[in-house]
Amino acid sequence: MNERPAEPAAAAPDDGEPASYDIPLPAGLAAAISRDWEPAPRMAHPADRHEAGIAPGAATYGRNRAALLQRLPGRTLVIPAGQGSTRANDTEYAFRARSEFSWLTGETVEGAVLVLGPQHSDTHASSAGQTATLYIREYAGAGEVGYFTNRQHGAIWVGNVPSVLETAAVLGLTVRPRNELGRDLRALDRTTTLAITGFDPVVDTVLAGVAAGELPATIDELRLTKDDWEISQLQAACDATAAGFADVAAELPVVLAAGGGRAERWLEGTFWRRARMAGNDVGYTSILASGAHATTLHWWRNNGDPAEGQLLLADMGVEMDSLYTADVTRTMPVSGEWTAAQRTLYNAVLEAQTAGIAEVKAGADFLAAHRAAMWVLADHLHHWGILDVPADVACASDVEAPGAGLHRRYTLHGVSHMLGIDVHDCSRARDELYRDGPLGAGYVLTVEPGLYFQPNDLTVPAEWRGIGIRIEDDILVTDGAPVNLSRGLPREPDAVTEWMRDAQAERPSPA
Repeated sequence: MNERPAEPAAAAPDDGEPASYDIPLPAGLAAAISRDWEPAPRMAHPADRHEAGIAPGAATYGRNRAALLQRLPGRTLVIPAGQGSTRANDTEYAFRARSEFSWLTGETVEGAVLVLGPQHSDTHASSAGQTATLYIREYAGAGEVGYFTNRQHGAIWVGNVPSVLETAAVLGLTVRPRNELGRDLRALDRTTTLAITGFDPVVDTVLAGVAAGELPATIDELRLTKDDWEISQLQAACDATAAGFADVAAELPVVLAAGGGRAERWLEGTFWRRARMAGNDVGYTSILASGAHATTLHWWRNNGDPAEGQLLLADMGVEMDSLYTADVTRTMPVSGEWTAAQRTLYNAVLEAQTAGIAEVKAGADFLAAHRAAMWVLADHLHHWGILDVPADVACASDVEAPGAGLHRRYTLHGVSHMLGIDVHDCSRARDELYRDGPLGAGYVLTVEPGLYFQPNDLTVPAEWRGIGIRIEDDILVTDGAPVNLSRGLPREPDAVTEWMRDAQAERPSPA
């Protein structure tokens, strides 16, 4: 018989819909499996890695909420974490909460919603005077039919989850069951409410027509400045990323010896394993680009096979459980030794990056690092005979000035972007506070110049075609000298090859 089974006779509202391959659940069995359970073992909240009570970042999240309310006085703010996304049929992508939501709560669970502000008057005020309520889904537990039947929200299927009370204790804010969300949203004054919609069905239905207004931009502008705890998370992400780069370097002799496969994907998996051990995941799809693949800026296919004499451009970052991520690029010789041409080009990019990093200081404008790095690269391109126009042509006019902008054929992209809980952080901040604005102490940004000589570019010497080089570090802005958070990875060419040899020597032999 291949008939679709009927819905279980004892189904509860959140017991989950049966799938075509499920075995029917008679009422008698549903009643039997609901008896004789002890409470499920406690699961620590992900934000509390040490199970020591309130999460280390709770004070930061509280300050974030207070700062947002101060910027939007008299408003009630509704910010959802978002819902899972279907990959195919009944399989889902791994869920990752929306960044602005996690920045305000420290929570990362699917389906959670934060309601923040004075209009939500029946919440308990925090010690900072905030009125904030987090709504989370209560999963079906021992004694409920859904514990056994609900593949999305039953603890037997997905594991136990922290309770409402446990979440409140760890995050330091009021927490309620999600099934109260609709009722509470309907009680809000819509004329003073701002809501981020399009990411939660209950929010979208109850608050249809309520706009987000200035809420997204305001959050991103507040996120520009990182506090000490956020910087510690970014430092941890950079340290874990450095370990992952060493894992990749250690595997290069292995993939060279094996040959004939999609070894870029082997190296991608090597780094992913480190990211999953040290944090939540990779912060973005890793780029492992060998040979001419490095001239494609976002080489995410990772289906090539590194070979002797090539360069490997690796652009990777570990995302911590707090969702703060690193974003680092290193270019290394696959065989462990630079050719003369590779060293020449690499040193030019390194010189450009060093010039750019030197411009990262409080009060300098965001584009200062870009201008400095581009001038260096345009100057090299001119002296190599590739660029006809000298670097100082119109160099005082605007950001396109070095080499009259013609260098962009070979440099392709801007040198910096903000970094934090998103790899391209604060992207909705207004231009006058980001791209066209000054840097402030506590900002973190990348400095990542590159040279990319396409395999089919007739303006480039034949022996240089198909070479791509990028060097990227994560730089903290201070009132003094810039701080390189990813300094654990070497940049000087001889130091890079020495680091590669050390990583390969320390690689454990296979059992």
